[in-house]
Amino acid sequence: MPTRLIHLSDLHFGRDRPELMRPLIDAVNGLSPDLVAISGDLTQRAFASQFRAARTFIDHIDAPVLCVPGNHDLPVHRPVTRFFRPFHNYKKHINEELSPALLTPDVALIGINTMKPWRWQTGWASRSVIRRAARLCRSGPAHRLNVIVAHHPFELPPDSTKRAMINAEWGLATLAEAGADIILSGHLHQWRVISPPDPQSPEILQIHCGTGLSTRMRGEPNDFAEIVIGSATSDSDLSVTRWIAGPENRFAARETTRFHRGADGWQTATPVDPLRVHR
Repeated sequence: MPTRLIHLSDLHFGRDRPELMRPLIDAVNGLSPDLVAISGDLTQRAFASQFRAARTFIDHIDAPVLCVPGNHDLPVHRPVTRFFRPFHNYKKHINEELSPALLTPDVALIGINTMKPWRWQTGWASRSVIRRAARLCRSGPAHRLNVIVAHHPFELPPDSTKRAMINAEWGLATLAEAGADIILSGHLHQWRVISPPDPQSPEILQIHCGTGLSTRMRGEPNDFAEIVIGSATSDSDLSVTRWIAGPENRFAARETTRFHRGADGWQTATPVDPLRVHR
């Protein structure tokens, strides 16, 4: 049976679009996902009230949810709290574990905390956290798909003005060697699927979501990803569908890219299907 995974990112409660919250919840639940990953920036300013709003949102999702913190989930404008209790509100309202994992026989969701109080914008994937994720990748059966969830991308677009995350290149190589299959991230508020074969890491498919709810859209629509792992004909098939919010504040499937995994890593099985009509 195929596994359906939903990837959300950069919800930014405090700079969110309230009119989209119910449509987003309905769209996610309507897909009956097996797992949901949220790759950071649940809040805009890390206030307790914003985390409570994020908690309410998560509690309305009818599937297991894995979250990791983003840079906006640290209280950057409160320096004392930022350095001495940086994750206090996150731990209180979201999860005590900053790099959580959800392990099933067929899919492992492995969170990586890329946040350090002194590295607010760029991000830092510590070697200890990467090594722990690598051990989890190796811990399962050979057929299990290992999905890494991180806020900061391990690769930036060529036109990006942001600096690369600390340990990104080493981390990507380490995770690939350990058997990571997919990396989900956000941070840039830009949709991007690094289409294989990726010369830096052909073994890993990287999927970057934009923002699910924020008003900080940066010229792109609010979106999320639906990832279907396996198909009726092959467990090595995978599809990525971008769902976007339209003018009537309803989410609809926009495009699908299909992949197949062979001996040489991920390959694009079909080109993007624009304006796909969802089943």
